Amino acid sequence: MVSIGNMLILEKNTPQQPEGLKQRFVSALLYCTGEMLQLHTHMQDQLFPLQLAEGCLRGISRVILLNNPLSGALILAALLLESPWQALLGMLGLLASTFTAIILGLDCEEVSSGIHGFNGMLVALLMGVFSSAGDWYWWLLMPVCLGGAATTFLSSSLAPILNHWDLPVSVFPFNTVIVLYLACTGVSNPYFPSHPSHPPGAPDSTNHTQLHVPQLLQGVVLGVGQIFACETVGPSLLILTAVFLFSPILAVYALLGSGISTMAGLSMSVQHSFLYSGLSGFNGALGCMGVGVFYILSWRTHLLSIASALLSAYTDIALSNLLGVLGLPASSWAATLTGTLMLLLTGKKLKEYRIPTGKVTTPEQDLHSHKQWSAANTSTTDV
Repeated sequence: MVSIGNMLILEKNTPQQPEGLKQRFVSALLYCTGEMLQLHTHMQDQLFPLQLAEGCLRGISRVILLNNPLSGALILAALLLESPWQALLGMLGLLASTFTAIILGLDCEEVSSGIHGFNGMLVALLMGVFSSAGDWYWWLLMPVCLGGAATTFLSSSLAPILNHWDLPVSVFPFNTVIVLYLACTGVSNPYFPSHPSHPPGAPDSTNHTQLHVPQLLQGVVLGVGQIFACETVGPSLLILTAVFLFSPILAVYALLGSGISTMAGLSMSVQHSFLYSGLSGFNGALGCMGVGVFYILSWRTHLLSIASALLSAYTDIALSNLLGVLGLPASSWAATLTGTLMLLLTGKKLKEYRIPTGKVTTPEQDLHSHKQWSAANTSTTDV
């Protein structure tokens, strides 16, 4: 016969079991979000191949302003779903740039954080996109490796100059190398032929065609996927999930920037194919996210992120029309230049929300730290 005391103990302990499971689930979920610093610390004592794998996954996520190996794994899965050939090229460019950084003896912490890998990956992806030789053209592996290595040289050279103004190297190396490569090879190169890039301005015959709103909304989502040259919905949603895992605020900014940029393209009457495919949206997404990463969230910085998305969008249209005449893409020059200008702003009300480049984490963590600092200052003042 069960005593009353034992019954009370059973009744008291029973509801705590699901709470324990819930707490473990929340803890596991929180462990996978943000920068996953506990994993990064744990990997410092592991074998080199494991450290390299973590650094490469972080490098993949760095393309879209993240720093999370699990997000990098999701993005890699999206690339494999989109095109195994593209995923292979991207990883090869990432490894080429990372090993070049190791050979040059660059900062180990930067290498393990993926800072010297993402430019090489972007170059490799765009080489594959613009190649007219088709998939599994093995000769393309040579310029992919050379281009990936070149981005590390450029990044290492630009860093001391940009650090003087507390600016990130960003994707200046990628944009430079890919334009030089396409300008060197051209359309009729017998070994590395490429597709020419066309201006986004719409011909008269397409200006009066009916606009399909569902495809336009789909283009907003594809604008996030186009950062990795993904043109289908599934991989784009997977990339958006990777962003959300790192920071829900950045996921909102990605969609907001892509939507604003798409509307800007619509106002300039660009070809509908650019709107539907997300090509009009990815620069705006990057411009909006850039402000979200380097500024603490407030109503002022929120307006700044919208302004950054608009300026990135219109700059992209202008550069695409100029470079398209030469058959060259504008890539992400618009978001890179706009983001750099946004970080150089000197307004007093904005500078107090500016995060130093070396101290950037997630928008949520930055906002929490700022609130704690403000509360501590308020308490000190009251005393």
